[in-house]
Amino acid sequence: MTTAAAIAAASRSLLDLTLAELEGDFAASGLSPTHAWTLWRALYADLSPNLARAPEVLPPLRRWLAAQVGDGRRFFIDAPDKTADIASADGLTRKFLFQLADGQTIETVLMGFKGRHTACLSTQAGCAMGCVFCATGQMGFVRHLRPGEIVAQVRQAQLALRADGHDGLRNLVLMGMGEPLHNYDAVMTALEIITDRRGLNIGPGRITISTVGVVPGILRLATEKRPYHLAVSLHGATEAERAALVPASRRWPLAELMAACRTYFAETRRRIFFEWTLIAGANDSPAQAGRLATLLAGLDAHVNLIPLNPTGGYAGTATQTGAAKAFQKVLLAAGIPSTIRQRRGIDVAAGCGQLRADKLPAKAK
Repeated sequence: MTTAAAIAAASRSLLDLTLAELEGDFAASGLSPTHAWTLWRALYADLSPNLARAPEVLPPLRRWLAAQVGDGRRFFIDAPDKTADIASADGLTRKFLFQLADGQTIETVLMGFKGRHTACLSTQAGCAMGCVFCATGQMGFVRHLRPGEIVAQVRQAQLALRADGHDGLRNLVLMGMGEPLHNYDAVMTALEIITDRRGLNIGPGRITISTVGVVPGILRLATEKRPYHLAVSLHGATEAERAALVPASRRWPLAELMAACRTYFAETRRRIFFEWTLIAGANDSPAQAGRLATLLAGLDAHVNLIPLNPTGGYAGTATQTGAAKAFQKVLLAAGIPSTIRQRRGIDVAAGCGQLRADKLPAKAK
C-alpha cells in the first residue's frame, strides 16, 4: 500500500474525536491546546461552514487544517448528504434522509414543541433487534454508526433550526434507527462530544437513550452512572407476550431485563421511562395493564403509551383512544405515572417505529 493510500485508509473524522483527543493530537503536533479549543468552537458552537476561513482561526491552525484535513489526509469531517427534507402536515415535524459516505442512508427527525425543539437520532444503519412492528427492525442490521455520524445529525439539525431563525436544540432522544446500547461505545463517545459545554452544549439531563432491553448495556449504564435518561421498550408484561413482539426477549428474558432495571435504579436512583406500543387486541387490555403495574412495582417508573404507528411489514392496528385511556387508568390507579404519547409526523413516516431507509450491502473490511 502506498503512503497516500495508507493515510486515506487510516483517515478519521474530526467529529469522532472528543476535545481531550483533539488536544492530545495538537500537542503531539506541537500546537497549543488553545487551537484545539478554537477548532472545537468553530465546529460545534459556531457551526462554521468553512473552518479555514473562520475569523477566529489563526495561521498555525489554518496551516494544520490545510495539512491534516481533506481527501487523502489524516482527517475528514462527516458531512452526510441531505437527500430528503420532508415536512409533516402538522407543521412541527421534519424528517431528514442522510446519505453517509459509504452510501448507506439513515433518517433523523426534528420535532417542534412550544418553545423548544427535539431531535430523534439514529445510532445504526438498520437494526438487529427485529421488533415486529418497527420498520427499522423489519429492514435488518447493516452496520453501527461511528460517533461522528451520530454527532453530524445534531450539527445538521442545529443548522436547519438556525436557517429557520429558531433557537437551538433543547432535547435529544436516541430513538431513531438502531439500538443505541448495541453500539454502546460509539454512542457514549458521541454523547460526550454533544454534551461538552464548549461546543454543542446539550445538557445530559435533556438526553434520553432508548433500548429494547439490551441487558449488558443497561448494567454498564448503571455501573458507569451515566447521566442520561433511560427508556426501556417493554410492550409485553409476560415473557410470551413480549417475545411475540420483541425477538430480543429470547436473548434477554423479561425477568433478566427487569432485574437489570432494578439494578440500574438502585445504582443511579434515576427514574426509568418504559415505552409501551399499544396494539389493538395484542397488548392493550386492562388485565395486561394490571400485569404491567405489578411488573413495575417498587421502581420509579413512568410509562409512555404509544399507539401503534403503521408500517408496511406489520398488520396490527393502533389501540383506539378509549381503550388507551382505560389502560392508562389502571396504571394511574396503581400509582404509576403515565402519558399517552402524542402522534407526530405519521403522514411522512416520521413517527415512532416508522423510520426506514434503503439498505445496501455492508462493505467488507
